[in-house]
Amino acid sequence: MKAFVAATVLACASLLPFQQAAAKPIEIKFSHVVAENTPKGQMALKFKELAEAALPGQVEVKVYPNSQLFTDSTVLQAMQLGDVEMAAPALSKFQKYTTKLQLFDLPFLFKDIEAVDRFQQSPEGQKLLKSMEGKLLVGLGYLHNGMKQLTANDPIRTPADISGKKYRIMTSDVLQAQFEAVQAIPLKKPFSEVFTLLQTKAIDGQENTWSNIYSKKFFEVQKYATETNHGLLDYMVVTSSEFWYGLPDDVRNKLKVAMDEAIVYGNKIALEKDSEDRQQIIDSGKTEVIKISAEERQQWVEAMKPVWNMFADEIGADLIGAALEANN
Repeated sequence: MKAFVAATVLACASLLPFQQAAAKPIEIKFSHVVAENTPKGQMALKFKELAEAALPGQVEVKVYPNSQLFTDSTVLQAMQLGDVEMAAPALSKFQKYTTKLQLFDLPFLFKDIEAVDRFQQSPEGQKLLKSMEGKLLVGLGYLHNGMKQLTANDPIRTPADISGKKYRIMTSDVLQAQFEAVQAIPLKKPFSEVFTLLQTKAIDGQENTWSNIYSKKFFEVQKYATETNHGLLDYMVVTSSEFWYGLPDDVRNKLKVAMDEAIVYGNKIALEKDSEDRQQIIDSGKTEVIKISAEERQQWVEAMKPVWNMFADEIGADLIGAALEANN
């Protein structure tokens, strides 16, 4: 009898490591490149809060802002290798994995953020979330940052004013063509280096949303910001398809609900911060915000719109048409 009890105790003891391992929460590393006070930063923290509340003890979300873990240029490969579970790169960063998302870089395609949202929620926009599953990446949703503006140390009103100036861009052939269309010099550089590049005058300017211009203090090293609303800076929240579809159904479903809610929260902040941060920049007195006239804006449209045709075959004329329809 004693031998039986001892054997039972030993057997139970031997199971403890496996039980403890099974009880260990699923770790989700969420990497992004911006500050925590941006819409993306707040969205990531909200996702952590909601996911851990919905799955107490089952998941642990670790958020790494400000390129602490990976840059947008390295995070997708790291995700394919299983080194990070979630990220929210700018849509421009997916060019290596699909040409379809170049749509969002086309200049003057969307008239405002509401049109962007209508397209992203349409069947065509939702289909794009799964356009990279063959590359082991799956989109979970779109996150807004806002429309892009131009900054510089000289006043920029027309395309002629930007000719010959060096502008930092994200890694995107469309954005390269966009600046070349106005005879500027595009330079593909990491987001984390932009402030130093501006401060040292290694570049003349950059394009970004009011939120990023303010949170990353670009306005402190640029004298002018021209309100062009010429392009879009949005993100796709993305995960590894191997990780995502390897989760238990109930866990995956609850994480998706948490993500959807976090994105709604992040998008609300994005809309609020767009106007608030613009005003903060004006109030700082360090950067003059230039509002261009309708005639000046039309010069930009005419100069940049030919870029659409350059990429119509890669993106798909049907997709461009669907995006334009969202403006109505």
